[in-house]
Amino acid sequence: MKSRIMYIEHKAFDGNDRGSASIGRVTFSQSSKTIYYHGLAFQTLKGSGVSGNYFEIETGDEYWISGCKRNGKDRHWAGGGPVEIDDDVREEYWTEIRNQPERASEKFA
Repeated sequence: MKSRIMYIEHKAFDGNDRGSASIGRVTFSQSSKTIYYHGLAFQTLKGSGVSGNYFEIETGDEYWISGCKRNGKDRHWAGGGPVEIDDDVREEYWTEIRNQPERASEKFA
């Protein structure tokens, strides 16, 4: 399976749109139509989402999933709050994506 470090934000509809967010390694199905992350499976909303671009297959919850940006501005424009970096990708994220190896031990972006 192909894998990639990506930004994953749960689009909570609680009035402030500050769902949990993380940076972690996702895998893709053979057809690349399904993304897997921490036991969850996501498929694209093909532009029909309210504020997300993917939905979690089991619950229908919307998520914003995208590639990580070198400048660290990964949050959806309507989102806010801390972004946690998974332990298994932290060093690679800070060194390869952000080009800031001195921050490799930081848990939040």
